[in-house]
Amino acid sequence: MFSKLNEYGKKRKAIFFAVDFELKEWIFEDENIEFQLENIKNFDEKSIDKKQDIAALDVDFKEYQKAIQRVKEEIKKGNTYLLNLTFETKLTGSIDFGNIFHKSDAPFKLHVKDRFVCFSPERFVQIKNNQISTYPMKGTIDANIPHALEKILANQKEMSEHTMVVDLLRNDIGMVGKNVEVEKFRYVDKIQAGKKELLQVSSKITADLEDNWHKNLGDILKKMLPAGSITGTPKRKTVEIIKNIENYKRGFFTGIFGYYDGRSFDSAVMIRFIEKTQEGYVYKSGGGITCDSDEVSEYEEMKDKVYV
Repeated sequence: MFSKLNEYGKKRKAIFFAVDFELKEWIFEDENIEFQLENIKNFDEKSIDKKQDIAALDVDFKEYQKAIQRVKEEIKKGNTYLLNLTFETKLTGSIDFGNIFHKSDAPFKLHVKDRFVCFSPERFVQIKNNQISTYPMKGTIDANIPHALEKILANQKEMSEHTMVVDLLRNDIGMVGKNVEVEKFRYVDKIQAGKKELLQVSSKITADLEDNWHKNLGDILKKMLPAGSITGTPKRKTVEIIKNIENYKRGFFTGIFGYYDGRSFDSAVMIRFIEKTQEGYVYKSGGGITCDSDEVSEYEEMKDKVYV
C-alpha cells in the first residue's frame, strides 16, 4: 500500500489514508470517515449539544505494575532503553463517536463510522516546500499542579525520555532527508483534556527533501513508521517487546493518518483513541517507560490521558 502513495504522489493526486500500528491494515477515502488535520477538513461543521455520560473503569494497578516490571527487566538486559507501554481502559455509558469528534477541539481528528474515533494532539510528519518536519511528543503533566511547567521541564526522567525520542526521530528523519536540525527542543503546549488541562512537551525536527519527494511519499513514510514516540528505542527490538508484553492488539491506535493534496502532506499519530470492540468500548492510552519510571506516576499519567 505504500506503493499506492507513491503512485498518487507521482500523479500529484490528492489522497487520504490511515494505517494501523503494525502497518498491515489500511483505510483510504470513503463515505464512512470524517477527518481533520489542523486546517484541512472534510466535514461540515455541526453544533452538537448532546451530553454523554461516560465513565472509565480503571486498569488493575497490579496488572499494570507487572507489565512495567517486565519492561524494566528488558531494559536491564539492554534490549530497550525506552518503551511506550499502553493499555485498554474499558468505558461505560452512552458513547457517540460523531458527537465526540465534533465536540473535540483537538487539531487532528479522525472518525471512522462504527469503528473508532481519534482526537489527537500530536502531529507526525508534515512536508511543505521540500522540507519535512516531525514533532515528537513526550512528557505530560496536569497543568493545575503548582509550578507544573517548572516541574515537567526539570524532571530528569522526563528529560531523559524526551531526549531519547528526539535522538530516535533525528535518526528516522535522517534516513529520508538531509541537513537534519532540531529547530525547537522541549517546547510546551497546553491542551484541554476533558475537564482537565494538561501540559505536553514536544520538539520540532526538520530536514530537507529532494524536489521529487512526491513520487517517493510512500517510501518516506515506510522508513519512518511506526512512529518513534509511541514505540521506543531501539525501535525494531522495542516493537517486538511491546507485542510480547501488551495483552491486546493496538490496531489503528498509535498508527497514523494523513492527507496529501498534490503539493504538501500532513499527518498525525493516532493517540487519544476510543474504539468499539466485541466486548464494548475501550479507550487506549499509555506512556513512555524508562529505568527511572515510577510505577504510580506512570499509572496516573496513563489515566490522565483517558478523557473525552
